[in-house]
Amino acid sequence: MNAAKGFESTLHERLKHSELFNVYRDAFRTATGLPLRLLGADPDHWCLDENAVNRSPFCEHINLCKSACAACVDTNRRLMHEVEVGGPTTCHCFAGLTSTAVPVKMGATIVGFLRTGQVFTRTPNEEDFETFLGKFGRKQLDHESERTLREAYFQTRTVNPDRYASMVQLLESFAHQLGTHAESLAIIEEGSEPAAIAKARKHIHQHLDEPLPLGTVARVAGLSESHFCRLFKDATGLTLTDYVNRCRVEWAKKELLKPEKRISEIAFQVGYQSLSQFNRSFVRIVGSSPTRWRQDQLSKAAS
Repeated sequence: MNAAKGFESTLHERLKHSELFNVYRDAFRTATGLPLRLLGADPDHWCLDENAVNRSPFCEHINLCKSACAACVDTNRRLMHEVEVGGPTTCHCFAGLTSTAVPVKMGATIVGFLRTGQVFTRTPNEEDFETFLGKFGRKQLDHESERTLREAYFQTRTVNPDRYASMVQLLESFAHQLGTHAESLAIIEEGSEPAAIAKARKHIHQHLDEPLPLGTVARVAGLSESHFCRLFKDATGLTLTDYVNRCRVEWAKKELLKPEKRISEIAFQVGYQSLSQFNRSFVRIVGSSPTRWRQDQLSKAAS
């Protein structure tokens, strides 16, 4: 895992265990009856968890988890892709359930996703269930399993679309609060990382689209340039220049998923002073040109 990703992962874990998130999560569940999770960016880890209030009995019955959830993981990958490109997104799985993800950002960096749903937005009928069985594969079910599955299917909660949209709006507002809280957590010393380096990282992520000279970042950290360089390399394993480039390239990859954006526009948006500089950094870090990477990713999304 590179340093930028490690930083985002650490922030996500600290947010997930923060009092702010846990108090809001419990209040949201009580008020709406919906589950709420704060998840990282790996779609393979978006399955059901150990907390009973976050489980869908229907999903459990069809074993949509690690052992047999290719369809679920594919849906989550598409959902995550759309969230990174366009913000809060709602999708429907092959069984007709609705789920929503809302990004939590610190500056331009996504540090997690608020996830809710696993509900119907209209009351399912017998025809809907038969359609689902056709997709799922009726032949693999014995009579008792089909009966149990049917009960779970029709016991799954239905939420009016307008009411569900209002619940999503609540999550969008809370996502902004969590993003602000992430900024506070980023400057608090935790573990072996000095608070000065956490403070520098916060500044970097908030100003990726601006020049980030060593002297400026060192002053933000409250250190001399030489001391900052040694401390930053010890904490991240990277020089300041390499860390900034990797953060900018990660941001650029999200922007490249928007087909309407020109590559030159993206280069300047994420803080590079020239297109050639952007291209060189992207090839060195990713292993292919921005144009080729975009073509490959958009082809995968369309398949």
